[in-house]
Amino acid sequence: MTLGELFLEAMSTGVITNGEMAWVTARQDQFTRTEEAAAQRLGRLIDEGTIQLGCRMPIA
Repeated sequence: MTLGELFLEAMSTGVITNGEMAWVTARQDQFTRTEEAAAQRLGRLIDEGTIQLGCRMPIA
């Protein structure tokens, strides 16, 4: 998984999981400038409530 893939998944579903948040925080020291910008944008979207912290329900 890349930060770009995670960002797109969170944007399309409106949800980011605890595991994904842990993945982002564990790797933030390895991010490029572009990835840092995406992570900051992701944080802003979470802060404003556009993306919720939770779990995704599988598509039946």
